[in-house]
Amino acid sequence: MSQNLTDFVLRPGQGKVGKPTTVRTNFFEINALPTNNIHHYDISMGDDKAPPAVNRKVWKQFEDTEGQGILKGGIRTIYDGRKNIFSAKPLNLGPEQAGQFEIELQEKGGSASTGRSRTFNVRIKKANEINMTEVHLFLQGKSSLTANCLTGIMAMDILIRHMPSMNFNTIVGRSFYTPNDSRTLSGGLEVWQGFYQSARPGVGKMYINLDVSATAFYEAGRLPDLAVKILGRRTLDDLRRGLSDRDRLKLEKAIKGLQIQIVHRGEKKFKYKITKLTPSSVEKTKFKDQDGNEMSVAQYFTKRYNMRLNYPFLPCVVVKKDIFLPMEVCQVVAGQRYLKKLDDKQTADMIKFTCQKPDVRANKIKQGFNLLDTKNPYMQQFGVTVKPEMATVQARILPTPQIAYNKDSKGGVFVPQGGAWNLVGKKVAQGATLKSWSVVNFHNGLPLPVIQNFLRTLVQVFIEKGMNVVNRQPTITNADPQGNIDNILKECFVKAGKQANSQPQLMLCILPVRSTLYNEIKRVTETVIGVPTQCVMSKKVSDNNNQYCTNVSLKVNVKLGGMNVYLPQSHQFLTERPTIIIGADVTHPGPGEINKPSVTALTATMDARAARYSSITGVQTGRKEMIDNLGDMVKELLKNFYKTCGKKPDRILFYRDGVSEGQFAAVLQEEISQIHAACAALDKGYKPKLTFVVVQKRHHARFFPLKKDDADRSGNCQPGTVIDTNIVHPFEFDFYLQSHSGLQGTSRPTHYHVLYDENKFTPDSLQELSYRLCYIYGRATRSVSLVPPVYYAHLLAFRARCHRQSSEWSDSAATSESMDVEQQLSGYARVKNNLDKGKLYSRQQNLIIFSSANGYFFLLLLLF
Repeated sequence: MSQNLTDFVLRPGQGKVGKPTTVRTNFFEINALPTNNIHHYDISMGDDKAPPAVNRKVWKQFEDTEGQGILKGGIRTIYDGRKNIFSAKPLNLGPEQAGQFEIELQEKGGSASTGRSRTFNVRIKKANEINMTEVHLFLQGKSSLTANCLTGIMAMDILIRHMPSMNFNTIVGRSFYTPNDSRTLSGGLEVWQGFYQSARPGVGKMYINLDVSATAFYEAGRLPDLAVKILGRRTLDDLRRGLSDRDRLKLEKAIKGLQIQIVHRGEKKFKYKITKLTPSSVEKTKFKDQDGNEMSVAQYFTKRYNMRLNYPFLPCVVVKKDIFLPMEVCQVVAGQRYLKKLDDKQTADMIKFTCQKPDVRANKIKQGFNLLDTKNPYMQQFGVTVKPEMATVQARILPTPQIAYNKDSKGGVFVPQGGAWNLVGKKVAQGATLKSWSVVNFHNGLPLPVIQNFLRTLVQVFIEKGMNVVNRQPTITNADPQGNIDNILKECFVKAGKQANSQPQLMLCILPVRSTLYNEIKRVTETVIGVPTQCVMSKKVSDNNNQYCTNVSLKVNVKLGGMNVYLPQSHQFLTERPTIIIGADVTHPGPGEINKPSVTALTATMDARAARYSSITGVQTGRKEMIDNLGDMVKELLKNFYKTCGKKPDRILFYRDGVSEGQFAAVLQEEISQIHAACAALDKGYKPKLTFVVVQKRHHARFFPLKKDDADRSGNCQPGTVIDTNIVHPFEFDFYLQSHSGLQGTSRPTHYHVLYDENKFTPDSLQELSYRLCYIYGRATRSVSLVPPVYYAHLLAFRARCHRQSSEWSDSAATSESMDVEQQLSGYARVKNNLDKGKLYSRQQNLIIFSSANGYFFLLLLLF
């Protein structure tokens, strides 16, 4: 294979290690691709703001009218709804290969439907002729991914989605949704099932990746009924006293931008978008008519439409600038996606809907394949045929590694079965000492004896798991959850210090159910006081469950500098020479969070066992994926490694999360060069060998075991299942690894793609190392779905969001939208320096180094 095929790493062969097996996958093989050239045309509708659905209607109207001459000979075109049209045969556009046409479209929708026609200026111009031979050569590993090849794959993607886009009214990205089998969520929402599909290149062949998907939509129907559900009331009668300002603002925020259709003007069912609600009710909202007479909206509707309104106590809906509509004449248009953040209950209900056992999901995927119709006339004209069965691919089940707890405990070194184990009779590898600590109870209804009973169990479990608990009766303080959290925690900190005559190591905080205190507690303790905290829910305290206390002990031991688990037989990549493994992630603001920054996080191993970590986080401009200060961040981690181990790392294995395929080139150019520059900045002659691997969880590949023997208890593939054949990249170094055992639903494998490799990994070496690491995630007694360095980075990035300096920075705060980026970046508090004093190297404590927008660094205990 030519090295010029790609800027990334060529696959150095296929892995051999592990038990061979065969799995089904939700990829359908395209067994015939076009052999002739495909003709590509640019198209403009004269309105760049028109949505794809409208553009498709315009093009369909063109095909049925003006396009008859251009499409002579039964030519069928496929259209992406925006700028691109493809055909298997050339369009009859004359010698200029261009044309301009006026198309009249009868409007049936829009922001204010009038029923009048609208004119579109359609311009078509030949853009290119795609040589499909290049696509065939690319799939066979004989040609690089040229621009022509990319366009050919894009044409195949548009082809398989063309017919569904005409048949389905609701399209979101690459998914097509239907209200069939929908399920109601709380708050006036419902979840719809959809089908995702895309054309994917594989080894020697193209595939259609087809999966089920789900998303939330507003419930269609009467707007007042939706308002009742949004406000959490039982019936409209509960609102007869009118809406409070708080309820009105909540409702306005929920329905702003929602499309409604009026029902009081007969056949003229105009459509509008809601801009706001009036502060007053329908009967109290007044305006002047054309004759200058003042009247209420309710009076106007009685006079103009002979309507006596049933709900005059509700506010008016405002559309356009000054059109007031009673809510009861408004119907919510069906198929409107909910783009805001779901609350906890809605999220839980959504998970229940989407959580499908592997065999159920596989059957739904088959149904979707039939529904999306791959034997349509468009596919036939392009000469594309698809096998109707899911592809079967060769896989391997990697051997399970040994893991080790304290060797003095019963069964301290063992091979887990089924990707999970328990800690009965086992002690942590290295127990921490707990000398000075305090308990803060924020649940007023929790009796003192219940708390004391829980603490006795907790302390006993700490001791059983190998921790040294000096103070077994910490101070207990009852605190007002509505009070000044800052002062409360400071007082408890001082009280604990006096009791043990030493600086407190830990504060245990008991939170009420559905508490919003968590972020504020973390902000105060980490940026104001400087002490680790462990939060527990009051219900768990009441339950006093031994297993729960065991889970808490794992977290607390790590926070105090202990080590829970390690690999007794470390991978030779880690032991042969000084090696650092780094995980990186970027988390972005949630839906509707305007101007908020993105948070970056890196974590890195500090020993050959990959059990201790040093970490660094920072903030940067929102929604930017490339890490701005990666070089400085890596430099700090390398310094920490040197101070901890006394050696510079000779090798760097860098796992990068959150990067899509379209960003690979930017990562190669920007981030890898920053890492090299960071090494050179420490020492001009310092050139450790770097391997850079992108880790992806946001994909739609799923695997289904063919034999019961190859399935786990949930019906998923066994942990350790790895696939590096058929459906992977035609020639680049990538693989899918399902490293965890399924708990519920269908497990999602992790996709690893090597962009840069100076360490010359073999497939077996990298696959085995990645899999082994998944068994030593400190907080769990089971293998996890992705390598811990990335897992920790992901958790860290979310933790850093707790350090906003003001309580007004809650995710729901409207004020954040008015703040500019610089204000947002500077709003993150510095962590107290005393958190790292004397603990970094003497006790090998896990640390975070946080980088602010101004470039300064400080340390924070790794608290999860």
